[in-house]
Amino acid sequence: MLNGSKAFISGGGRSDIYVTMVRTGEAGPRGISCVVVEKSAKGLSFGKQEKKLGWHTQPTAMVNFTDCRVPIANRLGAEGDGFMIAMMGLDGGRLNIGACSLGGGRACWEAARGYMLERRQFGQRLADFQALQFKLADMATELDAARLMLWRAASSLDAGAAEATMQCAMAKRLATDAGFHVANEALQLHGGYGYLKDFPIERYLRDVRVHQILEGTNEIMRVIIARHLIGRQ
Repeated sequence: MLNGSKAFISGGGRSDIYVTMVRTGEAGPRGISCVVVEKSAKGLSFGKQEKKLGWHTQPTAMVNFTDCRVPIANRLGAEGDGFMIAMMGLDGGRLNIGACSLGGGRACWEAARGYMLERRQFGQRLADFQALQFKLADMATELDAARLMLWRAASSLDAGAAEATMQCAMAKRLATDAGFHVANEALQLHGGYGYLKDFPIERYLRDVRVHQILEGTNEIMRVIIARHLIGRQ
């Protein structure tokens, strides 16, 4: 029987199943188990759909358990395996979010480049001003650096390398910060037009911002990296 709640659940109220980490034993990670809760389960309910800055196509709501009965057959793994199962999914999830930021940032870079080649000021294309060329160069460099780090982390994760978790945290931190920074710079290069919904930049900016929070905030990524660097794993 489950009791409790969890906020900010992607697909909350819309998904058919909910893979849930629940405390079934002692304090600490060994007391956590993983169970699958079906949407039809008695005692499962949902909060209102959240109104968010971005990600409007992704439903988000609180999930509530009130004396929610779940059969033992719905447990994944053995009792106490929940924390381990959750950790196994986090590294890949962080690469996924980093890749999303990389894609959003790349789309913004391409839009900014196209706008600079088309828009004219003082008789010249924006692309002819060296200061703006430097911005475009820095944005491309940041995205390439993030892409390489994502590839390295993915390779380490596939190989089961000891440093995979640290490298996934590094890649997620860099890629999500870079994605938002590039989107913000692209909006600036569009001037006032970037702030209008007639152009795609404002949506990319809103959508990539949450990536610095999802799958562990970038502050937590720094904690993970630091602990590996000083030997606290």
